[in-house]
Amino acid sequence: MIISIVNKTHGTIADEAVQTAIRAINRQIENDFAPYWNTTATLRLEGKPSGKPQKQAIADLRGDAVIYLWDKTDAPNALGYHEKNNAGIPYGFVFAALSKQLKESWSATLSHEALELIGDPEVNLMVLGPHPKHPGQTVFHWREMCDAVQADHYRIDGVDVSNFVLPAYFTSGEERGMRNDFLGRAHAGKTLRSFGVLPGGYVSFLNPTTGVSEVFANRGDKVAAHRLRLKQAAGNARRSTRHHGNIVAASQKAAGRK
Repeated sequence: MIISIVNKTHGTIADEAVQTAIRAINRQIENDFAPYWNTTATLRLEGKPSGKPQKQAIADLRGDAVIYLWDKTDAPNALGYHEKNNAGIPYGFVFAALSKQLKESWSATLSHEALELIGDPEVNLMVLGPHPKHPGQTVFHWREMCDAVQADHYRIDGVDVSNFVLPAYFTSGEERGMRNDFLGRAHAGKTLRSFGVLPGGYVSFLNPTTGVSEVFANRGDKVAAHRLRLKQAAGNARRSTRHHGNIVAASQKAAGRK
């Protein structure tokens, strides 16, 4: 898979910085991600299309997927933009201003978005697993690679990249001798459990009982609550329609409010 990166930050992030991040993330994909998930991709910086997107001027689309670096916290008319200029090609957004508000590196967000695009290009893969609050109830977890561990980052060549879950994460039991995420960091003395959530992260799933896609974050996790509230502002980002109507409620529960 070739993932085209289009820098539309209007100078907020220089192309040179993007190239540096791309080299680090490509190393992450090849050396860290692919050996576990047996799938790979290469990020490549493309040129900047001028003017409004046109159906017959698809300068963005030189690969199998595209990720846009955006300088605000949303992309006006983004869904129409994708319909006109992506022609069904998998896409993602990295909002530089949103990363700044979250006090995290945009390169970690780019890593997050790239890994999840590789893991679920069409945003349609699910895994059967327990309800986060009611283990006896079965739900369909979206196959997200980074959401549950997204507050954990590490560095490659001085560039921040995102932690990600491993295949054992999506299993019903806790296999002895296995890790559920790449870093395996302990938080409050505990590492990530299967279908679990680390501090600052959350999981999303389709509840067959209600027919609604829901979002779960640990109660009292203010970092996760803040992240969910800010992501609501990025309403046209990839996966946003899945969480529509549920993000606010989930962030309030995570913050400990009714």
